[in-house]
Amino acid sequence: MKKQTRVIMIQGTMSNAGKSLIVAGLCRILKQDGFLPAPFKSQNMALNSYITKEGLEMGRAQAVQAEAAGIAPSVLMNPILLKPTDDTGSQVIVNGEVLGTMSARDYFSYKKKLVPEILKAFQQLQKQYDMIVIEGAGSPAEINLKQDDIVNMGLARLVDAPVLLVGDIDRGGVFAQLAGTVMLLEQDERARIQGMIINKFRGDQSILDSGVAMIEKITGIPVVGVVPYMQVDIEEEDSLTRRFYRKQNEAILDIVVIRLPRISNFTDFAVLEDFGQVNLRYAASVHQLGEPDMVILPGTKNTIADLKWLRQNGLETAIYRAKEKGCVIFGICGGYQMLGRVLSDPEHVEAGGSIRGMGLLPVETVLTSNKTRTQVQGEFLKLPGALNRLSGMKIGGYEIHMGRTEMRTGEEGKAMTEITVQTLPGQKPDLEGCCRDNVYGTYVHGIFDESGIARALFTALAERKGAALGVLREESWKEYKETQYDLLADTLRSHLDMKAVYRMMEKER
Repeated sequence: MKKQTRVIMIQGTMSNAGKSLIVAGLCRILKQDGFLPAPFKSQNMALNSYITKEGLEMGRAQAVQAEAAGIAPSVLMNPILLKPTDDTGSQVIVNGEVLGTMSARDYFSYKKKLVPEILKAFQQLQKQYDMIVIEGAGSPAEINLKQDDIVNMGLARLVDAPVLLVGDIDRGGVFAQLAGTVMLLEQDERARIQGMIINKFRGDQSILDSGVAMIEKITGIPVVGVVPYMQVDIEEEDSLTRRFYRKQNEAILDIVVIRLPRISNFTDFAVLEDFGQVNLRYAASVHQLGEPDMVILPGTKNTIADLKWLRQNGLETAIYRAKEKGCVIFGICGGYQMLGRVLSDPEHVEAGGSIRGMGLLPVETVLTSNKTRTQVQGEFLKLPGALNRLSGMKIGGYEIHMGRTEMRTGEEGKAMTEITVQTLPGQKPDLEGCCRDNVYGTYVHGIFDESGIARALFTALAERKGAALGVLREESWKEYKETQYDLLADTLRSHLDMKAVYRMMEKER
């Protein structure tokens, strides 16, 4: 008979308190200690999504946490994903499939109907894993949203989970955060909080000792850890990421990602970061663009609106100038669509109508309501221009887009990759993407992730400008991520009372 699955829930005093990273770290620790853990978040709001091997869509954060736990990501770990389409509405994805687009008010009225789906997913996880680490969202003390809550204390009550409350000292006022959150909870909700964590601390911890003693007395809840500001390279949630504010450093190569207003899946570029001779940064204006060696147009939740933004703020013209000076232009997903001749939206997937593209690739895109969601593998074809060195290299990743892009006949241009869908063994490879001169476009997210591609890309860019790179990191991106998960776990172990955490999970409620 299978032993009862143990659970613990990580809630925060605010968004970006560090919940996702704490969950990932706990999953890694539990794995190292011989357990079979899984992450769970009933509802996530993010533009960074992940496609499972079954072709289903889930939040990227839970995929990262699953990776830390050493297991395959599953939509059971994130049954509801909200992908904002504008300031007041989101695409609602349930169990990996698009349910539809709703305004915030309509979803708030509807979400209670999704409780059975949440519980079904959680119960299926319980059958497969012996430890479940649950992540909340935002704060449990949003008194205007507490009614019909399905992601914080409402969920903790449904699955009978003890709670660890995380406060962010880096933004200041951590004791007020913790005390205020506890004060605004109902009596039964307060009883669920078994411990508090002060996160992102910098400096001499002894300075905090008196404050820790006082907050424990005020709340009656123990502080089970003071966790330092962790220097680990692990993917973050998209809304408040520090990556967008990376400063330009002295380096041989300068790669710029255009920070579109509705940028999505920016984790495509994490593999290009943290190489000493390469500067990867984000630009949202002409003066931030500078004179880079490569410009990347990333994915976006609203291609037409972001293309208009690019045009209106002058970045489109600046990219044209950069291209004429020899800069490599690379588009992924929505960025690929922008590089074409025309974008049409006959089904009103976005705003409807048709718009002229940037015209750098001989392709045309028609947006459709049918959403492509597949994991793919393949290789680069023979590439022209600066990135010829990548020709023949193996690639892997996933496609997630609403649209069909076709190359215009009679114009110079060629496919960029040859891919197969991983769930269809024996399938004849499809030609994908388009390239011409030093302009490249693809639908494949994660196209730089496979071993050796980042190094080949950097070498190609350096050769183009007559520069020489020194020794680059040898380990693969996958190996590098494993070291970061271990570093995260080691740091948490050193600053968290894991014996207390285990007692919380074992305690009968």
